[in-house]
Order: sequence, then structure tokens, then C-alpha cells
Amino acid sequence: MPDTFGKSALLLSLILGMGSAPAYSATSTTEAALASAHGIPHPAVIAHRGASFDAPESTAAAYTLARDLGADYLEMDLQRSKDGVLFALHDNSLLRTTDVAKKFPERKDSPASAFTLAELKTLDAGSWFNQAYPDRARPAYVGLPILTLDEIIDIAQANPNHTPGLYIETKEPAQFPGIEHDLKNKLSERDWLAPATGAKANLQVGQGKGRVILQTFDKNSLELLQKEMPDTPKILLLWVGEGSITPETSLSFADSGEKDKAAYYAKQHPKDKAEFINWIDFAKASGAIGTGPSAALTHGGEQSYADLIQPWMNTVTHDRGMLVHAYTLDEPVDFKKAMDAGADGIFTNRTSELLKFYQRPSAQSVSQLLENNGY
Repeated sequence: MPDTFGKSALLLSLILGMGSAPAYSATSTTEAALASAHGIPHPAVIAHRGASFDAPESTAAAYTLARDLGADYLEMDLQRSKDGVLFALHDNSLLRTTDVAKKFPERKDSPASAFTLAELKTLDAGSWFNQAYPDRARPAYVGLPILTLDEIIDIAQANPNHTPGLYIETKEPAQFPGIEHDLKNKLSERDWLAPATGAKANLQVGQGKGRVILQTFDKNSLELLQKEMPDTPKILLLWVGEGSITPETSLSFADSGEKDKAAYYAKQHPKDKAEFINWIDFAKASGAIGTGPSAALTHGGEQSYADLIQPWMNTVTHDRGMLVHAYTLDEPVDFKKAMDAGADGIFTNRTSELLKFYQRPSAQSVSQLLENNGY
């Protein structure tokens, strides 16, 4: 985006009174104008695999709940079935979140991409949640199926009062040559690559020009996404380790002496400032409008990674006219830390809590909304 356009957007926002927006950071007004120029809410609420704290990740229950709570984006990891259908699943394996070991015992260790859509649709992708989180268990979660991208688009469009956008990751793109082209074709087929027309276009993210954000950890996939969909906002996800930012030490978790991975990741840092800056510059040059950096969580846990949202890091990104969407935070103490450091949006499993933090609470509770949708 030319600098002159960004300056014009900033000037317009100041004229319209952007100063009344929450002052989450010293640069929030500037970045809010930048986000607005891309059609992206600021700060953005990105429902990580749906409202996945309260319902099984990447299922209809999680996505309908996130939508009805008021999330700005439904986030997903996209893979391709053996017969070429795009579907949402985080893991390469089906073992953690389905009953594949029961349904296909001889193929339980095969990657999800080795199954046809018809086979994937026979799997129960909800019961594991009830077993893992009995305090949040619901009988209606039993038997929930894996969803296709088409089905998630249907969910996004089904609430006439709120249409969230789609925040789509090309998951392990090297395993799926051409997935960027397939994604473009599907989004084009569903009319999601151009802003919707009409009165709602300026009111809902799922109707505006920022209705889709594309994300990837993979440099090559970023370049391919830019080639296929040059006008669609893109985010380069950041991580310290193999395939991403080079760490200052190559010591593995097994050799680190740490008892849990959160403590190990907390000690992972980019090799030096230049290494971090090189990744930001690559993202910018390759068409990204922002980055998705990992964050260290106050109370640790399996989602606590290297701290890549330090204020100087966010300043480097902002100075290049780019946004920062941090992953994956669930507690107010971490929401505040991220926003104070200059983040422009947050990936969260707890959509309801992040909306409350941003003073955008849902009028109905999580339980009410789940029940309204038959869960």
C-alpha cells in the first residue's frame, strides 16, 4: 500500500474523531487508521479455531458460538482431503480430536490428508472435548463432524445480525502443493474475495474488504498467496525455531533441562535483532500487511511460546506500516500485556472474555448462545 494512501487514511480518521478510541497503546490511533484502511477491525477479536475454550475446536459448535458472541474473525487451519476438498483441522494427525483409532484402527497414524472427505465425515470430532474438559462437556458435542471450508462460510453467513470474517491459515502448505490456488478458487466461487455491496458492507467485517485475512508460517506459501490473491490482506505468522526465526541457541527441549515446554519456549529468543527485523522486512516485501507473533503467557501452559510481542518488536513492525495480531491469549492479564505492548488484535480461544476486555460484551451468555444453537 503506498505511503500516501496510509497518510490519507490517518488524516481522515483524525478528522472523524478517532481520538475517542480506547488508548491501548501510544500508537493505537495510527494503527487503527492503518487497520481501517484494510477493512480490519482494531483491535481485532480472532476466534482461534472458533470459540474453542467452550466448544470442540473447529466444529460447528465452536464457530457458531464465536459468530454469535460477536467475534470479528473465525480462524481456521486449512488442509486438503485425499479427494481434494478443503477442510479445517489443526493437527496433521486425527488422533487427538477424533475417534479415528476406533473407526479406522489400521490407519489411525495416517495423516488427515490421506482420508477422503466421506471418510473424514464419519469421524466424531466432538467427544474428545467432553473427555478432556468434563466441566464444559455437553451431550450435543458427541458426534460433531469435521467441517469443510464451504460449511464454515455457511456458518459465517447464517446470522443476519453479525457476519464475521474468515482468518485462514494454509496449514503445512508443503504437504498440499497448489492449496493457495484451490483456496482462491473456493473463495472466488463463494464471492468472498471482493467486498459485499449494499448497506451492510461498511458495518460488518464479513461484508467489507477485510472480510478475509490469509495467514501462514511458510515464506513460500506467503508468496504464493500474494500471487493468487494480491488484494487480500495477509499475515506472516512468527515463531522461534525450525522453519521460522533462527533462535540464539539451538538447544532442544529434550536437552534443555526444562520440565515443561512453556518454560523452554520462554527462553527462546531470536538470534539477534537483525534476524527478527529480516523476517519483518521479508513479510512486508512479500505482500503481508502484518504479522502474527507468538506470545509468552503469564501463567504458562501449552500455548505459551517465545515472547515475540515485546514493545521494540511491535515498534519495528508498526514502523513499516504493518499490524500485529498476537497468538494465542485467553486471560485478561495477557490481553492487557499484549495491548500495552502495542498489539492490534489477538487470537483467542476465549472469544467471550476478549470481547469483554475490549468492552464489547455479548448480550447473551456462552451457555445461552450454545443452547440457542441446539448445543
